[in-house]
Amino acid sequence: MIIRTAQEQDVPGFLGLAAQVEHWFGPMVADPGFTRAVRRSIGAGTALVASEPREPGESEESSSGLLGAVLFGAAPPVHHVHWLVVSDGARGRGVGSALLSDAFRRWVRGPATVEVVTFGADHPGAVAGGARVFYERLGFTPAEPAPPGPEGGSRQVYRRHVP
Repeated sequence: MIIRTAQEQDVPGFLGLAAQVEHWFGPMVADPGFTRAVRRSIGAGTALVASEPREPGESEESSSGLLGAVLFGAAPPVHHVHWLVVSDGARGRGVGSALLSDAFRRWVRGPATVEVVTFGADHPGAVAGGARVFYERLGFTPAEPAPPGPEGGSRQVYRRHVP
């Protein structure tokens, strides 16, 4: 697996990942605001992608797509994981952990706090997607409730302090 800074040609891969999770997050693929946010993060250099290494001679267009992606807000001392998605077929393979590890290495200098808004305990995505357990395993702790997601489901802030 390769973790790298996202580039403009990765936008279709972001949209492909978004299509896999719209049932949890609400419509994103057709939302121009989502595409603008992806492009803004790419332009700022705060978007990372995970992909399989290409075989020799394999073109970028023929590669299988992205394994995962993250949009990260690097604004010390409080940073934000704006969006993190791992493709259906790559979940449980360490892709999300690798993306966040790389983001922390690039942008987080302690003392700092990293925040993410994820599913509330009663949201179906909390169990099916494993988001809450994922963040807890990485040292994040549940904090205050957040406003509901665009689909109406509950959300909660998770926070990790970095000494």
